[in-house]
Amino acid sequence: MKRTLLLIAIAGMILQAGCQIAPQAPKPLIGITSVYRTNNADADEVVWCNFSYVRAVAENGGVPVVLPTLAGAEIIHRYVSELDGLVLVGGADIPPEAYGEKPHETVVAMGPERFHFESKLIPLWLATGKPTLGVCLGMQFTNVSLGGNLIQDIPSQVGTEVNHRGKGDYHVVNIEPASRLAKTLGTTQAKVYSNHHQAVKDLADGFRIVARSADGVPEAMERIDGRFGLFVQWHPELMKTDTAHRDAIYGALVQACAGAQ
Repeated sequence: MKRTLLLIAIAGMILQAGCQIAPQAPKPLIGITSVYRTNNADADEVVWCNFSYVRAVAENGGVPVVLPTLAGAEIIHRYVSELDGLVLVGGADIPPEAYGEKPHETVVAMGPERFHFESKLIPLWLATGKPTLGVCLGMQFTNVSLGGNLIQDIPSQVGTEVNHRGKGDYHVVNIEPASRLAKTLGTTQAKVYSNHHQAVKDLADGFRIVARSADGVPEAMERIDGRFGLFVQWHPELMKTDTAHRDAIYGALVQACAGAQ
């Protein structure tokens, strides 16, 4: 009886002292851009996102939110204000007029809906310093949005030494040893899956190239101000034979977002 009373008294003292289990921090909310399409047969409008992006964010501890291509200022400002991180996904080509050039014959430009949306979103987002991961077109669009330009067609303007549109094949990229990317992957060389015919040419201010393929094509860039801004030409989320590579990159994004909360 005395022991029971003692335990009750101790429990009461703990409660009075305000001791309690600390609540778990919420998982970071990470936006993922999308592709806008219309079905010409019946004029249906669709926004879609490869589920591999969603899975990569969710399986590494983030809460994925797919963002429709709505270019209204209020909507974009809410995205920028409330999201903890952003993934810029792949897709069709940026209209070359956006960086003052005439289109190469191979260019297949994205629709105006996505172009206008991300043209507004990317500069506003980057200005906040919040964590960003750009994939393929996401790297190119970031460069163009901040004043850079592109190689419009790698096979005809660089060469075919490396197959950048591997359709399942992997190629090697060489990574700068002092880069965030090298630290994230734990290596200065990696085999990656890519599917692109364009690449960064003249680099926008505020970034540096941190990886290249054997033909010299830029394969990754980072912010130079120390904020988490990693942009890769390949598709980590599609590297099903190397999920450790995928998880290292998407995990680094989620961890950066969690640290910024």
